[in-house]
Amino acid sequence: MANTFKLKTKANIDASLTTAYTVPSSTTTVIIGCTVANVKGASVTADVQLVTASSSGENADDVYIVKAIPLPAGSSVEIMAGNKIILEAGDVIKVKGSVTDAVDAILSIMEITA
Repeated sequence: MANTFKLKTKANIDASLTTAYTVPSSTTTVIIGCTVANVKGASVTADVQLVTASSSGENADDVYIVKAIPLPAGSSVEIMAGNKIILEAGDVIKVKGSVTDAVDAILSIMEITA
């Protein structure tokens, strides 16, 4: 198995849920860090959602990692706070800002491939 650390970024996120990362096939991913930043001059909020590839079973629900987290002008927040989330092939991380082009997202991940 190969473990590869990667950085994934998404700038100028839309005001609707936007895909920031999709787990490739034959891969398990560990989210090590997730930072969302307000790049505008006014306060905004941000959402980060996990959309699961599974349509049935114990992991079939799409869930929010954070919902409407406040971001004062020019600030950022690390939403993982030392936690880890394991993603399976096809799972998607989506991000949304309350204002179009006001939020950037950074994901620090480790991809595990066979």
